[in-house]
Amino acid sequence: MMQTTSGSDLEFRQILGLRFFVGDARSAVERLSKGGLLVVPAAPALRNLAHDVAYREALLGADIAITDSSLMVMLWNLMQGDNIRRLSGLEYLAELLTRADVREPRRTFWIMPNPEGAARNLLWLHQQGIEVLPEDVYLAPFYQNVIEDEVLLQAVRQRCPAHIIVALGGGTQEKLGLYLKRNLNPVPAIQCIGAAIAFLSGDQVQIPMWADRFYFGWLFRCISEPRRYVPRYWSARKLIGLMLRYRQHLPAS
Repeated sequence: MMQTTSGSDLEFRQILGLRFFVGDARSAVERLSKGGLLVVPAAPALRNLAHDVAYREALLGADIAITDSSLMVMLWNLMQGDNIRRLSGLEYLAELLTRADVREPRRTFWIMPNPEGAARNLLWLHQQGIEVLPEDVYLAPFYQNVIEDEVLLQAVRQRCPAHIIVALGGGTQEKLGLYLKRNLNPVPAIQCIGAAIAFLSGDQVQIPMWADRFYFGWLFRCISEPRRYVPRYWSARKLIGLMLRYRQHLPAS
């Protein structure tokens, strides 16, 4: 039976105890424009929802979670008789980068994983007419499960950006996003978009928008680096068991 919604809840569904936004990219960007934390949980990380306490806390602490996982969306629609749409991190980022305030220098602060990836991403942004100053890029260290980064906090406080875009791996970036949300005042729009920009810049395999729209992004990644991504996506099958058992409820930890 389809989960019923009414009023302000029409654009949300509770899945695995998390409140997922099921509207379009423009609406998601608008909702976060005044500040907060947006997360993009993918299946390989979502499977750890019952075991990774810090990751679970980060997703519960987010203001918006979007439906990036095609596996989760397909299972939910099949089990509930629903018809929610998938909103990927790639689609969200493409919409975000059309906003004038994001394109304006000094207004957006980027957190990137390594110098090589940052160079490719910044070159691509430059080609799109988006100039990012060196002071607005932070190369993240290797974070442990408990995240603390006073250097990052100081850098963000000095720049006072309207937007923070976190382009790290799933399972880590959400924890960092919650850390920033808890330690910044006022809270900017913190967007954990993962590898989305790498798909556009060529730092990872480029995924056409049509492939993302038809749920083929995972296949492009697996073909490009099978040893890296096939095991990762194969492990995501554990999400099926969680969905069948818990549906709208938060998995027991």
